[in-house]
Amino acid sequence: MKFTREVKTALLAIIAIVLLIFGYSFLEGKNLLESNRTFHAVYNDVEGLSPSSTVTINGLKVGQVTEINFLDKKGTLVVTFTVESDFEFSKNSTAQIYGGNIIGGKSLAILPDYEINQMAKSGDTLPSDTEEGIMELVNERLTPLQEKVENTIVSADSLLTAVNKVLNDSTRYAIQHTFKDLNATVASFKVTANTLEGIVGRNSGKLDRTFTNIDEMTTNFNQFSDTLSRMNIGKITNDLEKVVADFESVSNKLNNKEGTAGKLINDDALYNNLENATMQMEQLLQDIKLNPKRYVHFSVFGKNPGPYQEPKEKDSVK
Repeated sequence: MKFTREVKTALLAIIAIVLLIFGYSFLEGKNLLESNRTFHAVYNDVEGLSPSSTVTINGLKVGQVTEINFLDKKGTLVVTFTVESDFEFSKNSTAQIYGGNIIGGKSLAILPDYEINQMAKSGDTLPSDTEEGIMELVNERLTPLQEKVENTIVSADSLLTAVNKVLNDSTRYAIQHTFKDLNATVASFKVTANTLEGIVGRNSGKLDRTFTNIDEMTTNFNQFSDTLSRMNIGKITNDLEKVVADFESVSNKLNNKEGTAGKLINDDALYNNLENATMQMEQLLQDIKLNPKRYVHFSVFGKNPGPYQEPKEKDSVK
């Protein structure tokens, strides 16, 4: 059977058209040979989501976005997407826009719900949600930082203005002279340090002997401390308390007129007798001194001594 040129041309045209349709669908991610389920979700802002964006369930690609159109005159958008997998989920599952970067690249994720009596069917409209993307997070974090930076810049500008007002010519001149004085002071300290170094160098031997003596004193003090620690301080304290008690007993006895010493100290009559005896003894010694012949008799010829004559009142010692 022979085909005419016209039939061949028609067949080629039909095949080319079919291939073109399949190729275009393939480029859009559609497979015309598979039966996909179609779902819808309504958003106020799709945040860069575009047709052919990936649709995932738990991170696994199960379909793609096919269309995004305006739903009404208020700018509400309806997103149409397909799900290729036979994975069952409830019509209460959420279609969430997520991901993206600086140049876009948003995707659509189905957060599945598993109510058995309300399984999603092709053509259902799922609840929608939008996850905060990188740009939104960056803007949220950078906005407070931007305000702080702006405030810091304003404060720095005010500070520089105040510094310029303070650092006038006279102030700069004073600061320069202050640094000159500081340099002179540092130089003086350097000379002093060199002098001290020389003194220490010349007296290093004396310093060594001094530290040696200090070490010996420390050793002696340690030995003295050891000696004190070995002493029976408790016994010494008890002995001192006993001596004090003895003195206190003697004092009590003297005050209570016990014994000869107590009576001697506290008896007025005995004191008066002693005072009278002392006076008489003094009178006797005075009389012996003035009239020795009354008490010492010495005669070559054996003459008898005269009778005793009482001394006159003027000769007695009062």
